[in-house]
Amino acid sequence: MKFVAEIDIMPRPELLDPQGKAVLLGLEHLGLDQVDDVRIGKHITLQLEAETEEIAREKVEKACNKLLANLIMESFTYELKQA
Repeated sequence: MKFVAEIDIMPRPELLDPQGKAVLLGLEHLGLDQVDDVRIGKHITLQLEAETEEIAREKVEKACNKLLANLIMESFTYELKQA
């Protein structure tokens, strides 16, 4: 079976986000000072094959835990759909 995982990786809320702060300042300079906060992360689309949805989830979790996310500074969420 083929699956598509849509993965979002974000900095942990308790950590500073320098990119987000820079974008927030840029928005304020554009006159968009109603924006309270900006957090910048990564979005990854992963296409994979697995025998079952459970095995596909295990593969996605392994990829995120071992390679895609720095778990000290980032957290991840994902949605898995059958392709």
